[in-house]
Amino acid sequence: MAAARAGAFESFLRHLAEQAEVAEALRRLPESTLEQAQALGFFETLVPKRFGGAAQDFPAFLDLVRRMGQSCTSSAWTLSFLALHAWLLCKFEPELQAELFAGGRTPRMPAPLAPTGRAEPAPGGFRVSGRWEWATGVMHADWVMVTCTEASTPAPRFCVLPIDAVVVEDNWQVAGMAGTGSNAVRAENAFVPAHRTVEALRLKLGRSPGETIHDDPRIAYPLGPTLALVAATPALGAAEGALDAFTERMKAKLQAYSGAKHAELPATHLRLGEALADVRAARLVWQDAARRLEEIGPLGAAAPVAALAEIRLASAHVVRLANQAVNTLAAAAGASSGYTSAPLQRQLRDVQMIRGHVIFDWDRAAQIAGKLELGVPPAPADML
Repeated sequence: MAAARAGAFESFLRHLAEQAEVAEALRRLPESTLEQAQALGFFETLVPKRFGGAAQDFPAFLDLVRRMGQSCTSSAWTLSFLALHAWLLCKFEPELQAELFAGGRTPRMPAPLAPTGRAEPAPGGFRVSGRWEWATGVMHADWVMVTCTEASTPAPRFCVLPIDAVVVEDNWQVAGMAGTGSNAVRAENAFVPAHRTVEALRLKLGRSPGETIHDDPRIAYPLGPTLALVAATPALGAAEGALDAFTERMKAKLQAYSGAKHAELPATHLRLGEALADVRAARLVWQDAARRLEEIGPLGAAAPVAALAEIRLASAHVVRLANQAVNTLAAAAGASSGYTSAPLQRQLRDVQMIRGHVIFDWDRAAQIAGKLELGVPPAPADML
């Protein structure tokens, strides 16, 4: 059975590579990709067993995402977020979990985290209005989680709405990560029952409501560093995929006019060696961060702030190194690698887009880590 499952996943990876250009053109994942991911049980990877999930540990989940990133960065990003957000829902009120996981189907939910909406208290819940960008996977969703603030407090509140309660703006016209379909969503005076909301601080400073019904310690893992490490993983996979694509291309490529074999040129050896060093370093940083997450994750809200910052910095470092490697390879690959159909060109655009995510802002991540080392307390905006 294990061998058959491994074979099915290998077939899925080939499918992702074959459909990468299609996903980019569609600006969303093809339905065949969603169907195969569903058949593999990928969306249930992190879901507790009481809901029919696999309750997989995070290092194993991250490795699946890394390998998917080698085939298609957009697919790895979108599918990993949909699976991760199912885990996130298990932190919410038990009533919401019973509602969303009813019938054994795992909900598909994007979760734009910037608090750009407003939640006004109303009898039995809240009235939610606002606009949220970066709703990855919204084209495949049946629910959506948005982040709001209330007039009485600046603390964010997560609110879960059915997909038909929001308007999806078709605005995902981007150079990189085009296949994620990360469109914006809007809501106007949508009623959200109280049990479909949770204060962000309850997930950060104490036991989440959902932890009362699960004996799986992974539900306690802190959201910030977990999200950062999962999001960095497709970039690592993209860099590994670019390394493979470049290596294969150089074995057959001849230099224009001279006819020299690129595989025999010292310049090719140098650039490939530089990229190898960056990718290997990124993988080691990633592996160490995954190990650290496993150590401090079960502590939940009691996890040391320094450890949270350590994983945040490592995640940004992985993306930084992945960018360096892909930039090096693209610069040495020749003009024909500039075709939009070339995997290396797509990987270049994708990792550059990932680099722009606020959580991977290198200056910010390094500054946070540095000030904590000097005993300066973190600020709420540091997203630890």
